[in-house]
Amino acid sequence: MNVITRNIPNAITCMNVASGSVAIAMSFQQGEIAGLPAWGWACIFIAIAAVADFFDGFAARALHAYSDMGKELDSLCDLVSFGVAPAMILFNCLRDLSPEAWICWAALLIPVAGALRLARFNIDTRQTTSFIGLPIPANAIFWIGYTAMARQGTEFLSQWYVALAVILVMCWLLNSPLHIFSLKFKTWGWKGNEARWLLILAAAGCVFCMGVPGLMWLIVFYVGCSLCPFSRR
Repeated sequence: MNVITRNIPNAITCMNVASGSVAIAMSFQQGEIAGLPAWGWACIFIAIAAVADFFDGFAARALHAYSDMGKELDSLCDLVSFGVAPAMILFNCLRDLSPEAWICWAALLIPVAGALRLARFNIDTRQTTSFIGLPIPANAIFWIGYTAMARQGTEFLSQWYVALAVILVMCWLLNSPLHIFSLKFKTWGWKGNEARWLLILAAAGCVFCMGVPGLMWLIVFYVGCSLCPFSRR
């Protein structure tokens, strides 16, 4: 295998961290950019990072280009795109909306919990077909939905006690002992994949009915569905 082919997955992974870095920068911008609020662009770039995160693994499997460097690079990039970036979106959301200005600093607990989660994942051999604790991309999806709902006028979510409670719960979920099913399909049938198909249907329903804020409820559904016995098949 030549050096170019071997590094294609790593190049895609670098697109992940580049998109996450742009999301962080966008989260601190004010006003609109090309007709969309800057924080909306931050969410879009996190979504681009998520696409890159999917395709780097796909490319590694297709090209048989696995490496220890790729594994470590993937975790470092995930921390930026799905730990730091959503935390900065929340930081600026709470700074703008919360009557208690200090609460925005609690958002910095999210990348700390994310770093612990990823470090534990890298040395835990039990997480090959499922997760123990909430996967960090799901953390990013939750906070995109949460901040979108807060910015659309749900003032309750920007109250310091609500925001702090939710931050602490999400940090715990990232490092919890809960078994969370993955979206990796071994077959495409319903049997054995009930939880996965239900999550896909829920994603369509949440986004169709509620728009971006529905992503918050999607992750709540994901965690709840993981507690059901059929999700462990």
